[in-house]
Amino acid sequence: MNTIRKTKIIATLGPATDSPEMIGKMIDAGMNIARLNMSHGTHEWLRRIVTDIRAAAKERNVPVGILLDTQGPAIRTGDLPVALDIKPGEKFVLTVRGEHSEETHSVDVNYENFVNDISVGDIVLIDNGAIQMKVLAKHANKIECKVLTPGKLGSRRHINLPGVKVSLPALTAKDLADVEVGLEVGVDFIALSFVRESRDIQQLKACVERSKNRPRIIAKIEDQQAVKNLEEIVLEADAIMIARGDLGIECPYEELPIIQRKVVQTCLRFGRPVIVATHMLESMIENPMPTRAEITDVANAVLEQADAIMLSGETTVGTYPLKCLEVFDKIAARIEKEGGAHYQDEALFTSPRQKLVKSAVVMADQLKAEAILVFTIRGNMARHTSWQRPRFSVIYAVCDDQGVANDLTLNWGVSPIVIPFDYEVPEKTIDRALQTMVSKGLIHKGNTVVVISSITSGDAIVDGIQMRLIA
Repeated sequence: MNTIRKTKIIATLGPATDSPEMIGKMIDAGMNIARLNMSHGTHEWLRRIVTDIRAAAKERNVPVGILLDTQGPAIRTGDLPVALDIKPGEKFVLTVRGEHSEETHSVDVNYENFVNDISVGDIVLIDNGAIQMKVLAKHANKIECKVLTPGKLGSRRHINLPGVKVSLPALTAKDLADVEVGLEVGVDFIALSFVRESRDIQQLKACVERSKNRPRIIAKIEDQQAVKNLEEIVLEADAIMIARGDLGIECPYEELPIIQRKVVQTCLRFGRPVIVATHMLESMIENPMPTRAEITDVANAVLEQADAIMLSGETTVGTYPLKCLEVFDKIAARIEKEGGAHYQDEALFTSPRQKLVKSAVVMADQLKAEAILVFTIRGNMARHTSWQRPRFSVIYAVCDDQGVANDLTLNWGVSPIVIPFDYEVPEKTIDRALQTMVSKGLIHKGNTVVVISSITSGDAIVDGIQMRLIA
């Protein structure tokens, strides 16, 4: 039985890892997709880093996806001359457009509609929830709050408003400029931050439709409104990211595991790849070993059969980025042997081709086939196969375009292989691929494989399934 890891690994590149040498080592250590966080990246950096990733992947002859992650609309406090020490019970004023406040403790907020969107009684979380305040009163351009937790407030701290429907745009001017450069350099995926409804994704789709190679759009689930509109977001997006950082602040923390499971189940019902992200190996930013809780967290994501697990600060500023990849790889490879949650059993098929793929996966499971070979032009048949989570078989997506191979780096269990196609005689392509894969040791003589491809039927070319015994 083939032991290729099926759960994909996304690693964020940053100061600790964005050199050509480190990128190569990251690929060697198992990175399937490189994430570029535009909250911290410049356009000059983006152009350079994409070139370095492509060069390292080409040198190793392996597909590596590139994910551009937009910053999204961020509500932040303004600049302060010195950090403020605040204590529970104190009054604190948040102002808009720099309205003068005579309060000792006050700070400006960068969001024009802050006062309009918020209500008396709402909770304001500052600096990732480290500081909590309750809204007591609203005035023209300011709100009065009561401090609930002690803390030190510095400049430009992030603000979360749990349960508040804010009227921020889905894409900021910065996001649009970043996406433009991402399209220019040819990224494979664009993650849209703080998606609240399907219309947000449609706005990004309108921006990328003119691109020659349209990146696949990943919707990030980060607040209560996104959870409420989950099904419509899943149906509109190409993939979903469970961004547990802000999500864990915006929602009650005890709900987070339930939300994660619900998102994974929904994605596997509708056939969308799903990423579990944030704080997976947070302690390894400074320590060479994960905590037992982190090991279990990663294992649970693998057991739920998420398509990918993601590293953030662990590989951008952490001391042990390569070790983090090793930990991910070891946990995923081991846990995959235990089976999975089988959420795909509730899959809702909407096309004959999806049902054809389901038949192929059932055949492969019953035969315990070494591999399923999917010959695909745009990657869709390979995505359908991944969606069905074959129990024993590696999915080899055979395509004749490197861009399609890169697009498939996100999908669970899929190993893309680029081979020239003979479009007039599909059987020649199948035979050539089988010979190539045997010579590379990817499939082995005496084993059974299931083939999903176009085949000749009289004068027509049709979709078909074959069982092949490798001789």
